[in-house]
Amino acid sequence: QVQLVESGGGLVQPGGSLRLSCAASGFTFSNHVMTWVRQAPGKGLEWVSDVISGGGNTYYADSVKGRFTISRDNAKNMVILQMNSLEPEDTAVYYCAKDRRKFSSGSSALDAWGQGTLVTVSS
Repeated sequence: QVQLVESGGGLVQPGGSLRLSCAASGFTFSNHVMTWVRQAPGKGLEWVSDVISGGGNTYYADSVKGRFTISRDNAKNMVILQMNSLEPEDTAVYYCAKDRRKFSSGSSALDAWGQGTLVTVSS
């Protein structure tokens, strides 16, 4: 069974940093685009970032570009989201998600999700 387990969320002050991790199992990790999405209080699901199967190409929402960095370690079945210069607007539950495809093509085809980890940015 596909399993995605996020960790690393917590409370951080504006301008601070957090590193989110996602441990994946139950599928051939290296064959899939991996994605981070988030849901802020009172809002719908928002796509944050993608990394292709080999880790070379990354994509970011305009709202996080320049502040967040996605990466992956295929040997460890891990996806990382390094979040810097955090803003109150980044407060959300962050989910790691598996894409059905090996390469991104301008849209997502997500078929599995983690349980989420809460990030709260507040003074």
